[in-house]
Amino acid sequence: MKLGAAFVQDIFKLKTARDFESLALELFRYQYHNILVYKQFCDFLGREPEKINSWKDIPFMPVDFFHSHRISDQKNRAELIFSSSGTTGSATSYHEVPFPAIYETSFSKGFQQFYGDIKSYCILALLPSYLERKGSSLVYMADRLIKDSAHPLSGFYLNELEKLHQQLQVLKREKQKTILLGVTYALLDLAAQFPIDFPELIVMETGGMKGRRKEMIREEVHDQLKNAFQLPSVHSEYGMTELLSQAYSSGDGLYSCPPWMRVLIRETNDPLSLVDEGVSGGINVVDLANVHSCAFVAIQDIGRLHDENRFEVLGRFDQAQIRGCNLMVV
Repeated sequence: MKLGAAFVQDIFKLKTARDFESLALELFRYQYHNILVYKQFCDFLGREPEKINSWKDIPFMPVDFFHSHRISDQKNRAELIFSSSGTTGSATSYHEVPFPAIYETSFSKGFQQFYGDIKSYCILALLPSYLERKGSSLVYMADRLIKDSAHPLSGFYLNELEKLHQQLQVLKREKQKTILLGVTYALLDLAAQFPIDFPELIVMETGGMKGRRKEMIREEVHDQLKNAFQLPSVHSEYGMTELLSQAYSSGDGLYSCPPWMRVLIRETNDPLSLVDEGVSGGINVVDLANVHSCAFVAIQDIGRLHDENRFEVLGRFDQAQIRGCNLMVV
């Protein structure tokens, strides 16, 4: 069984729930037969493809498998391999991406859906802890968005907070649409040292204190950032090494997914059962862009599903490893 280029194109063109169901089931059958670890996992659960008739019944592989197993349908290792930060000495995830164009299409189209034409923005990336290591999928995405924006002031900032503040002043005067994408602790440092009245600025936090600051609830973080920059809201990005798609929040604590990404919530004590909207539990993610690894992943975050495929993140499971790109919230 093979998947051709037409299948990948269909992923990013899907519009209806029926389209999603059809593509998810087809991808499940393909990954079952072509990713040994995932097949063994499904067989252990007794969930072979012929028993699955709905995308909601597809088995979700624990995200920790990316720590201990090679999750790929390719015989040879990919040249592009994303790795997690391994915060506080935790195990590192590895995600092989044999065809970077799929990832680029996913985050480019996802961004466009939620924010419009990238060329209308200046993109400022304050990602010091990510820039200091190799293999960050977030840096890869930010680098492409910076280049695609083609704005002369778009760029990365390591620890250059004063320079970043000066750039923000220029952009404010020019009334330039601007997105400041940053790891949480660095955004808080900027807010404390160089506040600026710039209510049109879109501040987008990716989560993560990296041991630089004490963990804070989302509302506390957002209040500090809103006060420092006089913002009506703070945006958030929900993504991780093991996925090739991102969900976005415009400041209400609710994330929305692009059409090729879906979230379900599983029971806390029964990972094979799902709960209804409004009930908290573990987050399961379907990311159809994960064509060549695993598109069905059980995340160690706790969340709650809302209407229109929106979800909120409530925190982490007890004894779960803290993920650098997820903000601890309540």
